[in-house]
Amino acid sequence: MKPHVICHMVASIDGRILASRWRPKGSQSAGLFERLHDQIAGDAWLVGRVTGQEFAKAARYPARADRTYPRDSWFARRDAAAYGVVLDAQGKIAWGRADIGGDPIIAVLTERVSDAHLAGLRGDGVSYIFAGERDLDLRLALEMLNRELGIKRLLVEGGGGANGAFLRAGLIDEISLAICPAVDGAKGAPSVFDSGDENAGAAPLRSMTLAQSQVLEGGAVWLRYTLEND
Repeated sequence: MKPHVICHMVASIDGRILASRWRPKGSQSAGLFERLHDQIAGDAWLVGRVTGQEFAKAARYPARADRTYPRDSWFARRDAAAYGVVLDAQGKIAWGRADIGGDPIIAVLTERVSDAHLAGLRGDGVSYIFAGERDLDLRLALEMLNRELGIKRLLVEGGGGANGAFLRAGLIDEISLAICPAVDGAKGAPSVFDSGDENAGAAPLRSMTLAQSQVLEGGAVWLRYTLEND
């Protein structure tokens, strides 16, 4: 069984997510994303590698390990109120920390990751799971998080590449989108749902139903949609 998956994002009216590019400046209320995140109240949140890299504190792990490790899940903790899950298929992030904002980190890897990287994760106290031999199987990752840690409600929170991958896999049950009174306007700027492959298939969406709309401070609008996938 997979968790209930909510894609939670804050965007400009043209769907862009890099707030430093928005005009007028200061159009996003301070702490808006975090406040809505707390209201949704997930058991875990998930980001892609590029977003996850922003939280890393180490430059790199040692190039070699003094032993080999089985390609089995490893958990530093199983008792957290919430977890921070990061997709890192090739094992590129050297964390230098065990948690983000108090939420223990869980790296989602493929079996191609080196033993040296696994040693680095264990040294930092970063848990990890394997969800594919060469490519990430997102549904498998969700099922493992539910089975191993009891995660029932997970927030997918970017970047656009990770969001788009979950959308095209038919794994998003709900979208939580706060639209701020701002525009980006630049071609190719990061958006809520992205794909690096122009031939990527369409999302298997059957329907989207507006479940909630709310006007927030500063003219932002919070929209919540429930999704049905084929």
